[in-house]
Amino acid sequence: MDIRQFGWDAGFEKRFDELGSDHSCLPARVVYAQRQMYRVVSEHGEHQARVSGRLRHQARLPADYPVTGDWVGIRFDPQDAGDGAAGIIHFTLPRKTWLSRRAAGQKAEEQLLCANIDRVFLVSGLDRDFNLRRIERYLSLIYEGGAAPVIVLNKIDLCSDLETKIAQLGTVAFDLPVICISALSGAGIEQLDPYLQADRTVSFVGSSGAGKSTLINRLLGREALPTAELRANGKGRHTTTHRELFLIPGKGMVIDNPGMRELQLWAHDESLADTFAEIEQLAGRCRFVDCTHAGEPGCAVRRAIKAGDLDAKRLDSYLRQKRELELLARTDGLSSADRSNLRRRERRRWEKEVRTRFKDRY
Repeated sequence: MDIRQFGWDAGFEKRFDELGSDHSCLPARVVYAQRQMYRVVSEHGEHQARVSGRLRHQARLPADYPVTGDWVGIRFDPQDAGDGAAGIIHFTLPRKTWLSRRAAGQKAEEQLLCANIDRVFLVSGLDRDFNLRRIERYLSLIYEGGAAPVIVLNKIDLCSDLETKIAQLGTVAFDLPVICISALSGAGIEQLDPYLQADRTVSFVGSSGAGKSTLINRLLGREALPTAELRANGKGRHTTTHRELFLIPGKGMVIDNPGMRELQLWAHDESLADTFAEIEQLAGRCRFVDCTHAGEPGCAVRRAIKAGDLDAKRLDSYLRQKRELELLARTDGLSSADRSNLRRRERRRWEKEVRTRFKDRY
């Protein structure tokens, strides 16, 4: 199998050669991950796999484990196939992009969703699912991971005020691409083609019931993912329970993500600057550098709201996300910059350990 069709390129090959210097492992991409059991594709085709005992022992953070979309170093050993896992994953290549959020629960911990994605289709239904504040939160999540967002408005057949909703979306999406489609009928789906390119990976995010699975099934030309009708209250059902990568011949790859009941941020302040660019720009004109935009004299942000140039709900969303990130920093004892530095230090430490133990060939 030619793994280049799954996104293997010169950049990944260089890092792989640095980590797997003894050439005992093969590169493979994770196409399915759930509870530390994996399905990967390599030059030998598709196989079940699991992480090595050493990798499990050395992993200090949940993000040290592979996720869907990761490139890994794998060794095949038929003697280890008793549990159906013919491949053993020994290391993960550094991720160029990712999607992550704060994991559900009280503990401040990052949950990595998927990795090495080029674009993210943020799917929002044009029914009860349409929510500007939720779209803002998804954008912060996407910007943090480094991928390029594309907003997909689904269910145009159920919307009688499409132009109004597009105008509303323009107050939070600005110059981002916006595509209006009906996944059920296929209307407008050809507009996705420019963003579906060979060797490129697109991830789908959005709430349950937005139509992600229906859209992916239409792109694949088969019923690869289960779908379900909305509940009586208009809310979606969680039909997708895992993240899986699918290959669309000639159009790259797509990754489906389950709808998230809790969309807690795991991000840096810079992500807010991308999501709320106009507020950040206005804040630079405030009289005080540390203006909280809560009523201080000379606040340019409040002045814009009074003049009708900024929606007060937009500012409330910005302040809510900002407080959430400040609380996250206090909860885990690290600032946004510290978390970023920790990620880099952990990656360098991990790469050094991998090179050392592969030098000894176990």
